[in-house]
Amino acid sequence: MVAHHHRLPPWLKIRIDHGDNFFEVKRVNSRLELNTVCKSARCPNIWECWNRKRATFMILGNICTRACRFCAVKKGQPTKVDMKEPERIADAVKTLGLRHVVITSVTRDDLEDGGAGIFVDTISIIREKSPLSTIEVLIPDFNGSEKGLGMVIKASPHIIGHNIETVPRLYHEIRPQGVYKRSIKVLKMANDLGRVTKSGLMVGLGEDINEVIDVMFDLKEIGCDILTVGQYLMPERRNAPVIRFYTPEEFTMIRLKGNEMGFGHIEAGPLVRSSYYADVYYP
Repeated sequence: MVAHHHRLPPWLKIRIDHGDNFFEVKRVNSRLELNTVCKSARCPNIWECWNRKRATFMILGNICTRACRFCAVKKGQPTKVDMKEPERIADAVKTLGLRHVVITSVTRDDLEDGGAGIFVDTISIIREKSPLSTIEVLIPDFNGSEKGLGMVIKASPHIIGHNIETVPRLYHEIRPQGVYKRSIKVLKMANDLGRVTKSGLMVGLGEDINEVIDVMFDLKEIGCDILTVGQYLMPERRNAPVIRFYTPEEFTMIRLKGNEMGFGHIEAGPLVRSSYYADVYYP
């Protein structure tokens, strides 16, 4: 699932295990014609998570309007919005018996509301069909639309996540259509309106540790509750290269620094991703 064009360090071994739960999740997604970020983004944890009956559903199609250099999701002109998609996702949540569900999306800069309406519909129908499930959304920046973000906040998911991804200096190169301050503003608005907020950061793209800590301070300052920090792995040849691999000891240092700053929860490790074990560290 990950393009290994150089030797991985010994602490980055990915276990491939196709258990019964893996195939059940795969069958349900296939039958209901659903997209997952696990598959579209070539996540290295897909085997482990699907074997735990955990998957991050990706709404609004599988083609993104942005061209972030770290991401394996297809880029280009998206297809028409499938208005029946929220119903099918809710069916998958119920069928799989998910007690915690994570919903993300491609970025849809072609839509006036950035796709916020489909997020709202998805949250609403999941709540109707699986009222005991906790709902986490991992949202785009809605191109800075406070109206779109406000719609999602008003729908009251249990967690609102928005990934900062990398340090400000690297945005132009790694996330050219993103704006660091805009992403910070998304999280601040959600936090100011009383929602549990979460963000994710990748390391190994050329930043230094002081830049990572500065981003952590920025996130803590606006009240971000949960932070995940993981090693960037180059998913395909066309993506940005890995500049370096952080050691487990460095990830421990980052986690301890986050605890010292007072994050409600921080998860840091080589294979940590924004939705990895999300059900376990929901506060």
